[in-house]
Amino acid sequence: MLRNLTTSLVLYEKVDTTLQKAKETKSIFEGIISDAKPADLKSYKKISSYLFDINASRKVRDELVPRYKDRHSGFVRLYHLPNRLGDNAQMARLELIDRKVFVSEKKKEKIVDEEETKKTLAKSDVKAQKRLDKLSATENRQGVNTSVRTKAARKTGV
Repeated sequence: MLRNLTTSLVLYEKVDTTLQKAKETKSIFEGIISDAKPADLKSYKKISSYLFDINASRKVRDELVPRYKDRHSGFVRLYHLPNRLGDNAQMARLELIDRKVFVSEKKKEKIVDEEETKKTLAKSDVKAQKRLDKLSATENRQGVNTSVRTKAARKTGV
């Protein structure tokens, strides 16, 4: 089971599991990366014998070891999640440090467009935009979304 979790962590770079399994998997994964650092045939065979998938062992050798060549430990971050509904087990998320985050092309274009518009706006336009954002801000109070309006906004009717 722990070999499966470790293989999934290598392939997908994040895994949700129970807290106890996550702590064990974290120590196993850190040992695997430390063993793979020499980057010779012996270390590759040792990794391949532990991980179930050959793609996982290749990924460790080709991507993860170069990514963590300057780190001595702390390759995995552990986040606590809310308890599982069925049996109230403590849940946790294991996530690799510096993991790859994939963004779709549409989101990339949107981010680039927003950055370009910020650069082209004049200072007065930026101030006016900030005022409008402040006037149109909403606040969540006890589960009810309420709009926050300043005294000046009430007077002007905005």
